[in-house]
Amino acid sequence: MTAEPAEHRRWPVPPPDGWTVDDLFTLPDLPPHTEVIDGSLIFVGPQRRFHFLAVDLLVQGLRACLGPEFSVEREMTVVLDRRNGPEPDVSVVRADAVTGLDQTCFHAKDVLLAVEVVFPDSEARDRMYKPHKYAVAGIPNFWRVEQDGLTGRPVVHVYELDLLTMSYVHMGRHSNRVEVDKPAPVDIDLTAVGPRP
Repeated sequence: MTAEPAEHRRWPVPPPDGWTVDDLFTLPDLPPHTEVIDGSLIFVGPQRRFHFLAVDLLVQGLRACLGPEFSVEREMTVVLDRRNGPEPDVSVVRADAVTGLDQTCFHAKDVLLAVEVVFPDSEARDRMYKPHKYAVAGIPNFWRVEQDGLTGRPVVHVYELDLLTMSYVHMGRHSNRVEVDKPAPVDIDLTAVGPRP
């Protein structure tokens, strides 16, 4: 696959007040997984193998643990407000928020857990901006996943929403398995991802 020469690309010109979530779904030819944050379009870089494997592990693990009242979604836009539509790597939503196979987004009120797997070109967004946006929107649980520098395995930082401050409180760091009781009892072995001995 070769990239189109820069002189042939037609970049979208932002409107004076910035992009909206509606624009995200109507602009033609946007790259996959484009997000809108504070009215700006955010394009993601190439996915790394660790990112793919960590997301896959968490999706499978959450689906195995959670009951039918939940739906585990991968890389779906979450509408926080008119100018913010991030795409968490994994979301746990209320099953009754699922409307069908043509659905393109969920609303913050239906999301019980947002998960971001940090990688180099999104570190600031995944560690600071998105968690702040998720908290202000009232999403009760957030997980930030990092790659351990020694083992190569995922490390899951678990956060819960403090309703008084509308910010997240760090509830624990999980490196071999993530065992929590919110949004429901979850037990996922994290050792399946990492270099083989």
